[in-house]
Amino acid sequence: MKIKLLTAIFAFSVLGAFAQQRAIDDAKDNYSKYDVAKGNLVIGKPLLLNAKASIDKAATNSKTANSPQLFATKAMIYASLASIETDATAAAADYDTAVDAIKKAKDADTKNENTTSIQHAALELAQIHLDKGVKAFQAKNYEAAYKEFDTGRQMAPEDTLLVLYSGIAATNYKNYPAAIANYAKLVTTNYSKKLDIYNDLTTLYLYNKDTTSALKTIQEATTKFPASTDLRKREIEVSLQAGLQGDLINKIEAAIKGDPNNKALYYYEGLTYSQIAETAGNTLRKLAKNAKAGKGAPDPQIAKLQQVRVENFSKAAEQYKKAIAIDANYFDAYLNLGYVSMQPAIDTYNDAVQLPVTATKAYDAAMAKAKSQFEVAKPYLLKAAELKPESTDALTNLKSFYLGTRDDANANATQKKIEALSAQKN
Repeated sequence: MKIKLLTAIFAFSVLGAFAQQRAIDDAKDNYSKYDVAKGNLVIGKPLLLNAKASIDKAATNSKTANSPQLFATKAMIYASLASIETDATAAAADYDTAVDAIKKAKDADTKNENTTSIQHAALELAQIHLDKGVKAFQAKNYEAAYKEFDTGRQMAPEDTLLVLYSGIAATNYKNYPAAIANYAKLVTTNYSKKLDIYNDLTTLYLYNKDTTSALKTIQEATTKFPASTDLRKREIEVSLQAGLQGDLINKIEAAIKGDPNNKALYYYEGLTYSQIAETAGNTLRKLAKNAKAGKGAPDPQIAKLQQVRVENFSKAAEQYKKAIAIDANYFDAYLNLGYVSMQPAIDTYNDAVQLPVTATKAYDAAMAKAKSQFEVAKPYLLKAAELKPESTDALTNLKSFYLGTRDDANANATQKKIEALSAQKN
């Protein structure tokens, strides 16, 4: 009898444990059905509530109360409850329960048998923060948006969307260190638009006044994406801001020696000289503005900047022509060649219109000189517009030519083409 009694007690004990495991299995089964039907809460919510009832029942039994599977399943169920609950207090309670269950599941799951369920629960909670972050961002509360996105990112650290949104929100409220950290994370992932991220990360370093890191980042990007013209342009811009134009030209010249038939290298060198000229022009305009305002600007400095601008536009033109000699249909080279060739004409034209009304002879002579200079650029401007008629940049340059030569009919016709392209894009 004693043996029979012990056997009966043992059988009952096993049966009890089995029943509690069955409760966990029922919870998982109902949750799986909910996960499929959650787009329709009329169908899905009862399944989720059934899952909750089963997991709560299993949690009351000492044999399953500390099971890693129970904690992981409970985390998923309560995370989903928090995501659909409309009552803020109840949602917060479900959220806290899910967070606690995730922590306990991670601690108890020493064999990593419930990793998928734990990650699923974390993603459910992260989605809650993502949704809140989007609403805050749309309300232009960028700091609150960042905090929501960042909390979600901590729950799902490999979710590239949350990393990206955290970076964007941080940028918008000028928390550049946080933005940099997120964009730097993105370039180490398999995010599809990594080229854009490199460009943005470079800009963020510049915003944060870290030219060294900006240059390092853009150089890394051009190494990984050597065919990207935009990145190469960016490298040139950053190098110039860092005062490394000489190093950059030497680098390109060395590359040309090793690959003399590479049209892009001549184009990049032309672009470098163009940027040097543009930088000189920007400084020149500031000095001229100060001089006009009576603040005074040393004439030698203005004259030197004018010389730097002219010389570098000329050097740029030489390199663009070398690129075109290799590829007679190289649109980007024609576009920039037309632009740099036209700059002397524009300068002469602008100087002419600043002359006193009484300086008729000087005005006529300057306008004649400007017209002659405009003609130098004409074939390149026309070729660019011919190669890519849908380019607003090419058409804008061509319109400037027509305005400079006072060909109003063609200027107006070109403007209509620009407007038509703009309408198509919109």
